[in-house]
Amino acid sequence: MISRSAIGRNAQLALKRQCCVQPATRRGLAAAVSGGSTQFSYETAEAGGIKIASRDIAGPTTKLALVAKAGTRYESAPGLTIGLEHFAFKNTHKRSGLRITRESELLGSQLVAYHTREALVLEANFLRNDLPYFAELLAEVAFETRYTAHEYAEEVHDTIHMQQKRLLGNVSELALNSAHGVAFHRGLGAPLQPTSSTPLDKYLNEDTIQDFSKNAYSKSNFALVANGANHAEVSKWAAEFFSGASSTGSALSSEESKYFGGEERISHDSGNSLVIAFPGSSSFTSGSSYKPEMAVLAALLGGQSTIKWSSGFSLLAKATSAFSGVSANATHFSYSDAGLLTIQFNGSAEAIRGASTAAVAALKSIAEGSISKEDFTKAVALAKYRTLEEGQNTEAGLVATGSGIVHTGKAFQIDEVGKAVEGVSADKLKTAAKALLEGKATVSAVGDLFVLPWAEELGLKI
Repeated sequence: MISRSAIGRNAQLALKRQCCVQPATRRGLAAAVSGGSTQFSYETAEAGGIKIASRDIAGPTTKLALVAKAGTRYESAPGLTIGLEHFAFKNTHKRSGLRITRESELLGSQLVAYHTREALVLEANFLRNDLPYFAELLAEVAFETRYTAHEYAEEVHDTIHMQQKRLLGNVSELALNSAHGVAFHRGLGAPLQPTSSTPLDKYLNEDTIQDFSKNAYSKSNFALVANGANHAEVSKWAAEFFSGASSTGSALSSEESKYFGGEERISHDSGNSLVIAFPGSSSFTSGSSYKPEMAVLAALLGGQSTIKWSSGFSLLAKATSAFSGVSANATHFSYSDAGLLTIQFNGSAEAIRGASTAAVAALKSIAEGSISKEDFTKAVALAKYRTLEEGQNTEAGLVATGSGIVHTGKAFQIDEVGKAVEGVSADKLKTAAKALLEGKATVSAVGDLFVLPWAEELGLKI
């Protein structure tokens, strides 16, 4: 065990060494710690009962994250995930929040906590040689944070309420939250951020957050994922510092996701947003339920151009070109056991009404098989690029891998995903689009409801 006093001294000495070193020597040090390879596949294992995954990407820096199955889907009461997120890197039983901040700054690192619908992430970004310090720090934050009443009242509570007010004015986020709620009801339907009308004070305090943390950070409920670190080193420090993880806490669970579909309309005077959504594909790590054609369909619909000064080839770009003052974009959200394909429109209510009608017509053209071979080829290429780029991206690949290991024991391997997307045929894409239109859609409108269209007016079933 590395003593904290020794680590504190080393943290202070690190800055002095950095300031004194000559430029040429700095380059030499960078080269010395730039071990690793250009392979983007993850190695997986268990160390002391802790699930770990790592890929030794060449470079002088490392990203280490604890990915817990504790996103909003798994909350036992509203606000617990965001409450636990905001307690991260504050006072622990061994170190004050001030000490954590000062030591981390001396080592030139970045600490961050964030959440998705399925995961809560504690993340550290640092120089490669500092892996032992930050492995111990993440373990300390997970297992020994002090959930005090004064910190909750003075910092966590007020921060959450500020975020609620910010969400209230963001029609785009409100529409996406609404679409997930209509599509899945509970579980994945829980809002990513608690809305302003959520009675948080009824459910949230330092004690309920602490109780939630015991299950969120139980041994079977999280994985440790590293980018830019030697696998043997990650295993070594995980076994040493995370051995204190509770094996008695219950892993958080949620009912299997079920798609419902339907319609919700929310009046708002700060803008307009419309989301049209359909059941999508679960993530690659889910196994047999993964449908790569959904990624291709999202790329084909598109919306935002990938080429500067050009509207691009996407069907949404072509469909909405006649309507000024509106933006449209197709996105596929994949989760452990479900997915949601969304088409979102933002802008004036009149332009959204016309653009959404044109977009539904574009989707029908895919179902009829009337898209050109060139458009299909471009869509497959773009979907493959996006998939590979996401896996190569240390942030996205880290969360996808951590969630995959916790849920199914499978890491996100970008080479396998790329091959799956490349294998999508035009017939498979046509079949997928046809099935979406024949099933129930999800439509969420936020803004001027006098103008924004109903699902029935768009020719969609709900």
